[in-house]
Amino acid sequence: MSLNGMRIGVVIPTRNEAGALPTVLASMPGFVDAVAIGDFRSSDGTPEIGRRAGAIVVDVSGPGYGRACLEAIQAMPPVDILVFVDGDAADDLSAMARLVEPILQGEAVFALGSRVLGRRERGALTPQQIFGNWLACTLIRLIWGKTFTDLGPFRAITRAAFDRLAMADMNYGWTVEMQIKAAQAGLLTREIPVDYRRRIGVSKVSGTLNGTIRAGSKILWVIGREAIGSAGFQRRSS
Repeated sequence: MSLNGMRIGVVIPTRNEAGALPTVLASMPGFVDAVAIGDFRSSDGTPEIGRRAGAIVVDVSGPGYGRACLEAIQAMPPVDILVFVDGDAADDLSAMARLVEPILQGEAVFALGSRVLGRRERGALTPQQIFGNWLACTLIRLIWGKTFTDLGPFRAITRAAFDRLAMADMNYGWTVEMQIKAAQAGLLTREIPVDYRRRIGVSKVSGTLNGTIRAGSKILWVIGREAIGSAGFQRRSS
């Protein structure tokens, strides 16, 4: 079943999300054509839950959020729009129709679900996540002149635009890399307010001090790498 003639595929990276994944899959809108899960060594039955629900489940080759997304996309049947969703049940999937609407209407090729513009359950975002989002979005605006309010995981992009971005980050830098490359490519982008709940289970990133530090460092490293690369390209072109 397509939406307005466009096929929609949902990508879900997972690791030990058995407590949350049934909720995520049960909340999947009926207009979704395919669901691909990239799972890394779950020991709690997460892959089996996905397969029983009819999802494509890929046992990914190594750790990392970005790697799980990329390898799931490689197994996805042909679709026109990719939607990214976390497997922790924090994203409100009832907003998916609003998220993809600008793309269906030709008003955008990339739509980002903003938890900052939407409603957040108390405790859904940690103080360090809120600060990190603000800092990263501020740097993107200052360097590339593109305004974002969030690095939220709930996002949609046309498959054609996604392929143009040549995504490469294998772990924590995935979301910020996508937004920077979208800004660099001049993609028509919209932010959509989305609600955000407290996740089911413990985050592998923000739930630990070590994970928070590593994620924050990687995000800043990606911003610096892309900024240096952009400056180099501009010098060569001048």
